[in-house]
Formats: sequence, C-alpha cells, structure tokens
Amino acid sequence: MLTSRYLVPNQTTIIANEAGFITEYRPVYQRNLTVYKGIDNVLEFRLKNGDQKPIDVAGKTPKFVAFDENKKLIIEHDGVLNVGDDSAATRGLFNVTVTENDLLNVKQQYLSYSLYLVDNTTGAKTITYNDEAFGATGTIYVSASAFPGPANSYSITTFTQAGTVWNSETITAEPAINGNSALHTAAMYTDSYIGDIVVQGTLDNTVDGTTHWADIATLTFTGSESEPVPVNFNGVFNHLRFSASADPDTKITKILVRN
Repeated sequence: MLTSRYLVPNQTTIIANEAGFITEYRPVYQRNLTVYKGIDNVLEFRLKNGDQKPIDVAGKTPKFVAFDENKKLIIEHDGVLNVGDDSAATRGLFNVTVTENDLLNVKQQYLSYSLYLVDNTTGAKTITYNDEAFGATGTIYVSASAFPGPANSYSITTFTQAGTVWNSETITAEPAINGNSALHTAAMYTDSYIGDIVVQGTLDNTVDGTTHWADIATLTFTGSESEPVPVNFNGVFNHLRFSASADPDTKITKILVRN
C-alpha cells in the first residue's frame, strides 16, 4: 500500500509599502501558518510591493516576532536568505526557522506574528503587511499533534514522619507505559538539608500500612548543595516514594519525578 507524503516549502507572501502608497486596496487571502512542537520549522517568506513585484531584501534584515493574546513575546528571530539561492535577495525570499527549543514550553495554541525590515545601514524599520488592506499581523498555530511531548513531572512536597524517618507522599510509577528497563529520573531540590534521601519502590497494587517498600537508591546530602541533585534508576514499579533521614521541613523544597 503506497502512501504519499509531501515535502514542500512553507511559503507565505508578505507586502512592504516602501513607496508610501499602494496600487490596490483590497484584502487578499492569507492563510494561517502552522508550526509543530518537537521539530525545527522552516518558514519561507516572499516580500513584494503593492504592485506584486518582488522587493530586493539585500542590505536589510527581516525580523520575525510571535506573541500571545496578552502581547507577550514568545519567539523572535532574524530572517536569512535562502541558502544556495543566489537570487533569493532580488526575489524577496528569506527563511525564518522556528526551532524545537522555541516551542519547548509553548502550549498548543494560536499566536500572532508580524514581520518588519531593518535597514542595515540606517537602522530604519519598515513594517510588512499580510494583505493589501494594511493587516500587519498574521496567525500562527502551534500544534502538538505531530510529535509526542514529554510527560509532566510529578512534584513531591509533602512528608510525614514515621518513627525516625520522614516519608513522602506516594506517586504512580506508570508501570503500564514502561518496559522492563523503564528509566525514571528524579531531581532533589534542597536548602541546607543534611541527611539521606532514599528512593523507594513497591510492586504492591495499593499503598497502605502493610505495603512493603524496597530501597532503590540512596543520596547523601551535606547541606552545601547549591544545585538540584539528580538521580536516574531503572525498574518497573507500581508506586514510588522518598524517605528522608532528617526532618525535611523547609530543607527539602521539592522533588521532581519523571517516569
């Protein structure tokens, strides 16, 4: 069974009113852009004037900005001429790459974007338009549908004293989604804590007073730690918890866990 996929430039035409007037005054269709979380997205733009003629972008730096509904700046990049295309400048072509890292902490949502030109000699700025009715902003959709993102981390902040130790709240170890070599990562955020933190796991389906906990890893703190202390461990467990040998009140800020 043959399934076709297409690799084509994601090109958008924009208009710069450099002459101070336009020859047409009618809105034209302008599609929304879509970028995908989890990968670099290359957007191609073609700059024209009101007569639909390409504008030479040599000696100018295109600037791309994207912002949310609260006008908070989310993405900012310079445009670059198409690599390997000697006539890109005269044809008004340039690329903007929205990187995977740009979208790492951006939720799936609609953003607004705009483009302007900066003269490399004078620093003068020229706004560009998405249509011939002076619409300066366009819409860009951030989609999380193409690549699965990382799961949210569990945050542990509550400990209960049990004799000479303090045990944290329990969290699921996500056994259904992990194979036999399941990797778990935890980061300990402490503030002058002196003592041990023991990672514990159980195969019991439910947690109660009779649950048997097995020690998985032990971390020793001297109180001088200025950065979070990470630990990685493997194994399929039903539940996890952390046991502190000293009072964690105000000393263990939080423990983040990702299964």
